[in-house]
Amino acid sequence: MLSTLRNAWKIPDLRKRILFTLLMLVIFRLGANIPVPFIDKSVIASMFTDKGAGVLDFLDLMAGGAFKDFTIFALNIYPYITASIIMQLLTIAIPKLEEIARQDDGRKKIAQYTRYGTVVLALIQAIGYSIGFFNKALISKDFLSVSVVVITLTAGTAFLMWLGEQITDKGIGNGISLIIFTGIISRLPGGIARIYGLLKAGEVNIIEVLVFLVFALFIIVGVVAIQQGQRKIPVQYAKRVVGRKMYGGQSSHIPLKVLMAGVIPVIFAQSILAFPQTLAFFFRGGFSAWVSKYLSIAGNPGVWIYSILNVLLIIFFTYFYTAVQFNPVEYANNLKQYGGFIPGIRPGKPTSEYLNRVLSKITLVGAISLALIASIPTLIFSFTNLNIRFGGTALLIVVGVALETMKQIEAQMLMRHYKGFLK
Repeated sequence: MLSTLRNAWKIPDLRKRILFTLLMLVIFRLGANIPVPFIDKSVIASMFTDKGAGVLDFLDLMAGGAFKDFTIFALNIYPYITASIIMQLLTIAIPKLEEIARQDDGRKKIAQYTRYGTVVLALIQAIGYSIGFFNKALISKDFLSVSVVVITLTAGTAFLMWLGEQITDKGIGNGISLIIFTGIISRLPGGIARIYGLLKAGEVNIIEVLVFLVFALFIIVGVVAIQQGQRKIPVQYAKRVVGRKMYGGQSSHIPLKVLMAGVIPVIFAQSILAFPQTLAFFFRGGFSAWVSKYLSIAGNPGVWIYSILNVLLIIFFTYFYTAVQFNPVEYANNLKQYGGFIPGIRPGKPTSEYLNRVLSKITLVGAISLALIASIPTLIFSFTNLNIRFGGTALLIVVGVALETMKQIEAQMLMRHYKGFLK
């Protein structure tokens, strides 16, 4: 891997892309330290000491500390993720949007609608935090002060959305995923120091630390295995004569990945599950107590319900995102057009049905594996004293995003006849 990175650094355009990505991520980390005006940070910090502040700690972890410090990037990129989920679901449900998506510039229009939705959701969330849960932290509660806080938070999310798109277009990797990745990684040194402090104070024992390390290794190996796993469908191209030359006749294969969706389903599932817990902070009383008991990791039986919902949502979004990325009918038509066929399968509809069956089976394996890797550590940590925020989901996202980014660098390297580290 280090050899591949060294070779990539020697290529001017790749070096430019890597430097651009790093620069954008540095800007993200700088912005994550700029506080929102008219906010008393000590009041917000005290809220994180509450026993039921698990969702706050999770949101803070994903935001790289920006949520707890209530900086301009406190809302992080989650309004954009939520808007993306809504827009993709609407594209399937509404024929008009589906028709727009199929047009030549359809992706640009859908992306534009997603941006508008992001700003609206960020504005609603900013108002909720300002006049709702974090109302006690406001130094001044006049209209101008509240407006400045709301506009600052909304603008921060809009800027992060633009930053992520710039990384995707001009850098390396998926910009939105890399922003979340950077936020999690930035908390790693603090997490290590916290574990060391707990170990030194005797609040946790070495066995619990070893259990965490074993599960961390399990997650890394599992993510790499399912990300690299694929089913190769053999394809044969018919021979055809054009003039005096013969074309076709060669054999190839269709590489169907076990997990085409990557770690996107995990990010989507966490966004959905965090919503009712976030909503509970705005409505104190019976609703908040019910959510804490039944839909929170800290609750009992909430930890089990949360884990089951997490598994189901990850499986759903894995199938959903795979269906968005791979269309068996379109692929079968392209094969037929270029004289290709799967041995033993007739071209056209039988080919698309065969591809759909195979894809459904391997996607099920990938979805269940991904769901288990994301959920098992949550259950383990909930029954131990090892209170680690850098848990299974965060580690899964970090490994998955790093692997996807490395594979994109690999693709760029292969175009320039370099041999990469992913065999």
